[in-house]
Amino acid sequence: MPEESRAVIIIFGGSGDLASRKLYPALFNLYRRGVLAEHFAVIGTARRPWSDEHYHEVVETAIAGLNPEPAQAHAFAQHFFYQSHDVTDADHYITLKNLAAKLDDQFATGGNRVFYMAMAPDFFETIASHLKSEHLLTDVGFNRLIIEKPFGHDYASAKELNDSLTATFDDDQIFRIDHYLGKEMIQNLLAFRFDNTIFEGIWNKKYIDNIQITLAEAVGVEERAGYYEKAGALRDMVQNHVMQVLSYLTMDKPKSFTTNDILAEKDKVFAALKPYDLATAKANFVRAQYVGAEVDGKAVRGYREEEGVAADSQTATFVAGKIMLDMPQWQGVPIYIRTGKRLTRKSTQLTLTFKPVAAPLFGQSADSKPDTLTIYIEPSEGYSLQLNGKALGTGLTIEPDELRYRHDPKAAAAAPEAYERLINNVLEGDQTNFTHWSELSASWHFIDAIQAAWSQEPNMPTYPAATMGPQAAFDLLSRDGREWFWQPHRVQMAD
Repeated sequence: MPEESRAVIIIFGGSGDLASRKLYPALFNLYRRGVLAEHFAVIGTARRPWSDEHYHEVVETAIAGLNPEPAQAHAFAQHFFYQSHDVTDADHYITLKNLAAKLDDQFATGGNRVFYMAMAPDFFETIASHLKSEHLLTDVGFNRLIIEKPFGHDYASAKELNDSLTATFDDDQIFRIDHYLGKEMIQNLLAFRFDNTIFEGIWNKKYIDNIQITLAEAVGVEERAGYYEKAGALRDMVQNHVMQVLSYLTMDKPKSFTTNDILAEKDKVFAALKPYDLATAKANFVRAQYVGAEVDGKAVRGYREEEGVAADSQTATFVAGKIMLDMPQWQGVPIYIRTGKRLTRKSTQLTLTFKPVAAPLFGQSADSKPDTLTIYIEPSEGYSLQLNGKALGTGLTIEPDELRYRHDPKAAAAAPEAYERLINNVLEGDQTNFTHWSELSASWHFIDAIQAAWSQEPNMPTYPAATMGPQAAFDLLSRDGREWFWQPHRVQMAD
């Protein structure tokens, strides 16, 4: 059995969608596994005037999809308490402090506090300042803050937010969550790279021609137009998820599997992420917005027709780009990234294309392809290695063969979900799988340069829904004599 964690967990935004969809199920799974048992309590806060009894119903409804035993679900919900809360009202923090102290005694949590900001980022600074002024941080036990993205909308706002948080919390108390870092296959990347001789020695510019990172979504903006109109694909996906994946793919081997050593190597990658000037940014980054199309016989709305989106919106729903790292081991190796909504199919995958053999024994043929390694993050999880082999028969024709492995879907479904892993990390005080200010600072400088270049281009390019983006995204690679490995509109090996 895992060691039991003790804490009072205060969720700002306890009535919100994130709490119901992700946080309550994650906490229940930790409860079912024994990480949380008797010595924890959760305080949900929001403006809604709920009672504890109604809050229990909300929590039990949120975890119903996990098929809990009724008695276990009921017992779990008894650890939840609700406070109607105005984040701008100092008196409400005093009430919150008294409730937390009471629950600390009732559940013997040792003065441990976890503060989770699961609400609009406009209130992060206000909440943090009140936590300090109204003395909600304890003198015994630990105090830890979990903060969701977006962490600012550019470097200046991100720095202002970081300064406001570090005025209340020490940096090692702040856990900036990026749920991609909690995904099974992302956490597996370091083991895959550094615990296999076959890959460790060839993961560099001598053998790798290019790296491709694809985060494709088939859905549109859904109910997130209010947020997405301010963010767009560049801020919503590239600044955080894509950059974190990039760092895991390109960092050097850490001295040990410890937080400090891993973060030291990641910092070297972000330091090598040099911001583009305006001309280079325009040349190397493509944006676009999806427009309506007929998909499987049904009309799909364009982004500007979505509810809550401005009729003249200039928000990009697709980004593709070429990134070069200023690191000796990656000199000259392009990293192509793309992400977008309303693309052909949902898939997150990473592909490394290896350089061709200098003098192939069988020569080049129309069917021979570069060796490629693809790592599948979601919806399937696993790997595939595409190699050249001799076709069956008496001839010497070369054809691509595939070695593939996929996690069993049932086993993968039973594994901890990203939020479960990351909340567990917070309870353990392990910051390895979280984003740090040095990384955010570097990534925002890089993103700001692209945004500045785009601001000089008033016309928003478009792409039809259910395609893989605009032609410019394909031209980005073809001008280098390359192409996207994953092109789901073509007949190719299964993803």
